[in-house]
Order: sequence, then C-alpha cells, then structure tokens
Amino acid sequence: MTLIICALSQIHDVIESRRPSHMVTLLSPAEMIATPKSLPAERHLRIKVNDIAETMPGLVAPDEAMVTRIVQFGAGWTADSPMLVHCWAGISRSTATAFILACERNPDVQEATIAQALRTASRYATPNRRFVALADDLLGRKGRMVDAVAAIGQGEVTLESHTFDLPVRYA
Repeated sequence: MTLIICALSQIHDVIESRRPSHMVTLLSPAEMIATPKSLPAERHLRIKVNDIAETMPGLVAPDEAMVTRIVQFGAGWTADSPMLVHCWAGISRSTATAFILACERNPDVQEATIAQALRTASRYATPNRRFVALADDLLGRKGRMVDAVAAIGQGEVTLESHTFDLPVRYA
C-alpha cells in the first residue's frame, strides 16, 4: 500500500477520493485540526509541532517523544488502505514523517533508495532534518537516514506541494 502526502488544504479531497484508513497531522499547536468525521480518533495521530529544525523560543521543535509516537502509530497500521500524512504545505514535516515510516517498514532497504523514491515522487520534498535525525537515532540507522536526505538536497521552493504517494514497501 502507500503513504499519501499532502498539504492541509488538500486533505478533504484526499480523504473523499482515496479513503485512507489512518492519518497523521503535523501542525503547529495554533493550527491543529480536529479529527475528520470519516476517521476514528484512534486512527488519527495529531502531532503539535512547528516546522523548525532547531529549538526556538515560543515554538515547538520535533523531539524524540514525537518520533516515537509516529513509529508506534505506523506499527499499528496494517497498510491494507493508504495512510494520509499531511502538514501545512506538504513539504517538510509530512515528508520527513513519510520517510521515517517507510524506513521503519523496510529495515533492510538502503535509506538512499527510499530518499530517492521520495525525491522522484516530489520535487518539492524537503524533509525536516530534525525529525529525520531523531528517527535515525531511534531506528538505529547510524546516520544513514540523515545522509540520504542530505543527498537528495532541498526541494524546489514552493508555497504548497502537490499531493503524491510514497510506497511503503521496497524490494
């Protein structure tokens, strides 16, 4: 099955057309949304986090507890139906989360393979470096996730990404 990555403005269309079984929302505390009526609350992970890679006063930076929650939530997904992952623009927090979930599901696949699949799927993807570094440590990837994201580089600049899919399984 697949991970669907999109911006906040696209979630209702994606939910209606693709019927995801699970959803991860990564928004600032002030922008957090309620669970859509079509999803049971236990299938919606809501992470209150700002799109920053370093701690900043007054903002919520990604932390180890958030990454642990993402990995645990992903472990409860059977992948029979798509999982929707979104943030404000579909560029940074959501692409980092999708990359983390794909790496967790594929412990024997090179991180560079998954990162390149992310870049192929979206020329705008710029995974949040802090999320990736925390996941790299948690998953015991020894810096390879960080290196893989660095290798694909920053995506093209845009205000909002298009909706795209990232495979959850790799050969």
